[in-house]
Amino acid sequence: MKPNLKACGQALTTAIVNAALAVVLMLLVEFAISGSFQVPAPYLWAGLLIGLVIFAAQFWRQRHLCRSCSTDQEAPANPHQSLHSDA
Repeated sequence: MKPNLKACGQALTTAIVNAALAVVLMLLVEFAISGSFQVPAPYLWAGLLIGLVIFAAQFWRQRHLCRSCSTDQEAPANPHQSLHSDA
């Protein structure tokens, strides 16, 4: 349970930061094209969709990394050490 919570927190942070940066970039391009800071609804929907996609991908990645870290701690410090008989 704890690795899932840790993965969720890290994925949520990454998703929020990246979605906010994407919306800001879209608004800057909109301002450069039209000269006004109107926030069209599709930009907000696009930011939400970007955030959800990034959250899903990062959650899967972070959960995999957290699980592999916990299994690596149980393994020997040097994985090649168990392969050689002269070590």
